[in-house]
Amino acid sequence: MCAARYPADETYRRKIARQLNKGESLHSLRRSLLSAHEGAIRHRHLAAQTEQAWCLTLLTNSVVTWTTEYYGLAIAQMRAEGRAADDELLAHISPAHSENVNFFGTINVEVDTELAELDPAGYRPLRPRRPERT
Repeated sequence: MCAARYPADETYRRKIARQLNKGESLHSLRRSLLSAHEGAIRHRHLAAQTEQAWCLTLLTNSVVTWTTEYYGLAIAQMRAEGRAADDELLAHISPAHSENVNFFGTINVEVDTELAELDPAGYRPLRPRRPERT
């Protein structure tokens, strides 16, 4: 039934394409996170390999959760400022992008400074809005 419905129903095709794109962005994030370890499962024993895979899953879920939370804050702020944020357009956005992730190197964090910058709900402040391109 579903295979026959696919070519005939444009709305259904768009829904499937959107799901495939989100799935691919998730796989891309996982590949990027794994490639930071040079794309290799380095352990010899199955238990250690499984542990590395679980760590990759945990890290991927952490990035997606972080991005989802801050997308929600950004959308709420946009709407509070009176800017349009169309729900139909937002349905096409995947929280699995990785432009904000540092895959390599070390980040030094001053914990007390970072904690002092959190708002009452415990979130970091959003970056200021970039000027619109003309």
